[in-house]
Amino acid sequence: MEIYCKDNAATEALGSLIGSLAADGDVYCLTGDLGAGKTTLSRGIAAGLGADVAEVNSPTFAIMNVYSGRLEMRHFDLYRIKDEDELYNTGFGEYCGTGGVTVVEWGELFLNELPEEYLQITIELAGAGRSVNLTPHGARYEKLCGDVKKHAGTCD
Repeated sequence: MEIYCKDNAATEALGSLIGSLAADGDVYCLTGDLGAGKTTLSRGIAAGLGADVAEVNSPTFAIMNVYSGRLEMRHFDLYRIKDEDELYNTGFGEYCGTGGVTVVEWGELFLNELPEEYLQITIELAGAGRSVNLTPHGARYEKLCGDVKKHAGTCD
């Protein structure tokens, strides 16, 4: 499913919608080039969960940030992780999909380490905005995509 977001506000609004529909244990894998909008979408997801969005930034150097809201959000950035051993040492396996919501930037670098079911979110720059593709892996995420599609008009 593809959604066009005309600017940062629309990208954040889409994230907020996804966050408002999030369920305990959800895992979202965000893929896109540097500057594509992964952290902007993550900020929106945090807002939809009721977290303080002023705290949300890219965890590139911290590897993981945690935000409190309706559900805890674990926000990972795997860009600087070199291999599975280094990923293991971050505690990724203990957090990913084990409660709260896990948002993983650059998760495509470690697809084998993601749970079997997750939502793949691919963000690409498209003109002045972004093209956001949602690819569900599992029944939970097929339902989530259907719910997002019903309400995506609110992201304009």
